[in-house]
Amino acid sequence: MANDKLKTVANKVEGLAEEAKGRVKDAAGGLTGDLGLQAEGKFEQFTGHAQQDFADLYEEGEGVVEKAVTFVRDKPLLSLGVVSVFGLLVGWLFFPRGKRS
Repeated sequence: MANDKLKTVANKVEGLAEEAKGRVKDAAGGLTGDLGLQAEGKFEQFTGHAQQDFADLYEEGEGVVEKAVTFVRDKPLLSLGVVSVFGLLVGWLFFPRGKRS
């Protein structure tokens, strides 16, 4: 668990560094008139921002999974009931009983 937190923080830091590097390239390309360098900088900004967002989503997903595991541990019968009803609904929606001749 702690190892996952470290990986998430490392991904955020890498994303920040990539975004900063992209900003520098974008500015340098703008000053020199080099459109290729400017485009490369914008792409690196985008990838750095996306990496940070992915790390945030991963962190949020871990929290949801922990809550679900705690709920199942605390209320196993209610969890079984919820899953059973869900299974029946999915079965009813995807495999309706047809008329038999």
